[in-house]
Amino acid sequence: MHNPITQKAIDFSKTEEARFRNALHSELLNKRKLAVRLGHLSDDAQWTIKPHIIRDLIKGKATLEDLDESDVKVNTRQKGVDMRIGVDVTSLTLKQQVNQIILIAGDADFVPAAKIARREGIDFVLDPMWQRIPSGLREHIDGLRTTCPKPQKNR
Repeated sequence: MHNPITQKAIDFSKTEEARFRNALHSELLNKRKLAVRLGHLSDDAQWTIKPHIIRDLIKGKATLEDLDESDVKVNTRQKGVDMRIGVDVTSLTLKQQVNQIILIAGDADFVPAAKIARREGIDFVLDPMWQRIPSGLREHIDGLRTTCPKPQKNR
């Protein structure tokens, strides 16, 4: 993609974050009894101005001419992951292949799968990695546990 401010080409696959995520996924794919479900990015990725910059623009503290390349970011949407995970949860549940499922997520899209699992007697534990979860999801899980260290807020 090209940054809309500078028109400079950006290869996101070469960023430090991409290298980290690819290495993480590679490690996770080699773990026993762990399923990794990767989706794909939607084709409608768009650039947006970061929220704090938008606030400054609205308040007149900044102008469009003040924007630099770090004031914008790409909004992407991952597609297909929730459905894949929901199918896996349902399949594992109905085939009685597990007695516990630990889901690392926090999306309300998992309510139907969690309900099926619990209705079938599966212990359904959610690890939202310190993120808030919707109340509709909370009522359909057996346990809530986060095992990763809590991130420190940037000051």
